[in-house]
Amino acid sequence: MNIAIRMKKIAIIMAGGMGERFWPRSTEKKPKQFLHMIGEGTMIQNTVMRLMPLFKPEEIFIVALENVAEIIYDQLPAIPRENVILEPFLKNTAPCIALTCTQLSNVIDDDTVIHALPADHVIHNVREFHQSLELAATVATSKDGIVIIGVMPTRPEPQYGYVQIKSREGDLGELYDKGVRYSRTYAEKPDVETALRFINSGDFLWNSGIFTMKAGIFWNSLEKHLPEHYRLFKVMQKDFGKDSFDLAKKDMYMQMQSESIDYGILEKANNVYVIESSFTWSDLGTWDELYRLSMKDARNNIIEGDVIPIKTSNCLIISNGRLIGTVGIEDLVIIDSEKALLVCKKGKTDAVTEVVDFMKRKNINKFL
Repeated sequence: MNIAIRMKKIAIIMAGGMGERFWPRSTEKKPKQFLHMIGEGTMIQNTVMRLMPLFKPEEIFIVALENVAEIIYDQLPAIPRENVILEPFLKNTAPCIALTCTQLSNVIDDDTVIHALPADHVIHNVREFHQSLELAATVATSKDGIVIIGVMPTRPEPQYGYVQIKSREGDLGELYDKGVRYSRTYAEKPDVETALRFINSGDFLWNSGIFTMKAGIFWNSLEKHLPEHYRLFKVMQKDFGKDSFDLAKKDMYMQMQSESIDYGILEKANNVYVIESSFTWSDLGTWDELYRLSMKDARNNIIEGDVIPIKTSNCLIISNGRLIGTVGIEDLVIIDSEKALLVCKKGKTDAVTEVVDFMKRKNINKFL
């Protein structure tokens, strides 16, 4: 990388996490963001392809755990290897972004616009998605703020985060007419009744988890709202470029608390803006969500692989090379993998994490 070139904008794709609700297909060795779930490529490949019209490959950075580095290199050959930022442990989104900014301190400055987004979302209407990102960059630059991409909710979804917006125009002017709003409050994974009240109120949006801000604003916010994290990353920065960096990174990560940018910064800051976006979005968090988004057959089944469904309806059944025969069943999710089989009532797949938690408690690690 040419250190003489200062980047005006970058995209940070946050690719950590196991995707536990997609067990047994999603595992620690190959989490869901590296699987073919919906669309042409793997989830992270689809994410990168959506960004390509707006970003050059050298402007896209992937942040993930060290154990999936080879998968990233294999699936994303267009992304320079030095653009893969490796975390020793998962510490949520605030440290994820801070580590990237730390390792890019020689190619970005305070005015560089950062777009941070998860690796495992499904987005349609890509043109509208691009327009939202470009508008977010305008707001982040002109208002020195942190910008959330909000999505108009279509149902009371309890698995999503919500952000409440203010209806007043204030000093937004033309930005208000383009869908820019001030943020008010946040709610993470409410129950169905509360989510329904949010929708009926008309002033709540889904929080897509896509954030835009200038690098300088991020560091200022981290210093103000998460001062211990700020201190640890500044200590780490002194070792960047030295043989001691990996050891310093691991040491600092062991000391810091896991912290999301939502709880750690956005809920405390007074310079947060929200964009009302029109693109179709899903964070594809459960097998139920995959069923909802996918094309069904005449009996409302989604069938993949070697399956013989007799008198079977409203089911999601995925084979992994082993023949699955079903007779007289409905409303089930059956997922076969190399090492394990999941059978779950449709509508209950968010509880798959309980199976994963049980295996972790019992140290049944060979299936994780």
